[in-house]
Amino acid sequence: QVQLVESGGGEVQPGGSLTLSCAASGNIMAISSMGWYRRAPGKGRELVAVDTSGGTTRYADSVKARFTISRDHANNTASLQMNNLKPEETAVYYCNAILRAAHGPSFSRYWGQGTQVPVSS
Repeated sequence: QVQLVESGGGEVQPGGSLTLSCAASGNIMAISSMGWYRRAPGKGRELVAVDTSGGTTRYADSVKARFTISRDHANNTASLQMNNLKPEETAVYYCNAILRAAHGPSFSRYWGQGTQVPVSS
């Protein structure tokens, strides 16, 4: 059973910083990519940042130069450092991984349960 567990969410003031962490556990054979998505109130889910096994990172234009994604490949973890947060970035942030589980035939997408990040004064 594969699980993605996020931590580090919580309320932050505008202009503040927060680091989210995600740990993937279970019978994992290989991870292709890990990333972060978010869903703001009344909006659809959007990509925030992703890190692939090849070392490529991709960010939403709105977070470039403020957010940084990093991965610990040995421990199957990923983190998202968020700086200068804005009120409109209030959302539920979800960890995502594309991985192959033991006994699984192919790579599949997995999601964490999400962590709330309210940005308000």
